[in-house]
Amino acid sequence: MRKIVSILVLFITLSSVAQIKAKVQKVNGFEVYLLAEPVREYEAVKGGGKGIQWSSAITGGLINESIATKVSKYIKKLAKQYKDENIKFDAVVYTNGKQMTAIKFTDEKTPENSGIAVVQKINGIPFFVMSEPVKEYEFVKTLGAGIKWKSAITGGLINNSIEEDLMKFAKKAENKFKKKKISAIIYDRGKKANTIKFN
Repeated sequence: MRKIVSILVLFITLSSVAQIKAKVQKVNGFEVYLLAEPVREYEAVKGGGKGIQWSSAITGGLINESIATKVSKYIKKLAKQYKDENIKFDAVVYTNGKQMTAIKFTDEKTPENSGIAVVQKINGIPFFVMSEPVKEYEFVKTLGAGIKWKSAITGGLINNSIEEDLMKFAKKAENKFKKKKISAIIYDRGKKANTIKFN
C-alpha cells in the first residue's frame, strides 16, 4: 500500500483527473513525478529540501531559477546525501512546498507501468510537469510566467515553491480552459509552458 507522501495544499486537487496519464522524464537518472502520482506501488524513503537559491539572491530576486533547474538541484542534493548514507531510491515525488520525497518502488516494473503517472490538476486544469501526455494532443499557445514578486520583494531570499510557479501558468490559462479551448498545460523546461488540446 502506498504511503502518503504529503497533503496537497492551495488549489491542487487530489483527484485522479479521470485517469489522464503521462510518461515522466528522468533527471540525473531518476524518474521525476511532479504533481503526479506513479501508477506503480511505492513507499517513501526520505525527503529533502533545496535551501536558499543563491543565484536569485545575487540578482536581487529579479532572476529566478526555472522549475526544471529547481528540480535538478533537489535531485542532485538528494542523490549526494543518500549516497553518503548508503540509501537507495528509484524516483522522486514532488507534491507541494519546498520538499521532494525519494521513493522506492515495491512492485514489478513492466513496460505498461514504467515511468507512467496519473496527473493532477492546478486550478482545475490537468498539468503535465516535465512529463508527456500518453494521449495525442496538439499545441495551442505558449505561456510566460511573469515576475515573481515574492522573490523581488525579499531580494531573492524567499522564492516561490514549484507549485506556486505552476499556479501562475494555470491562472493565465483558466479562462481558455473553462471555454474548452484548451485541455491541459505542459511544462517542460525554461520559464514558459504550453497549453494543449487533446485530439
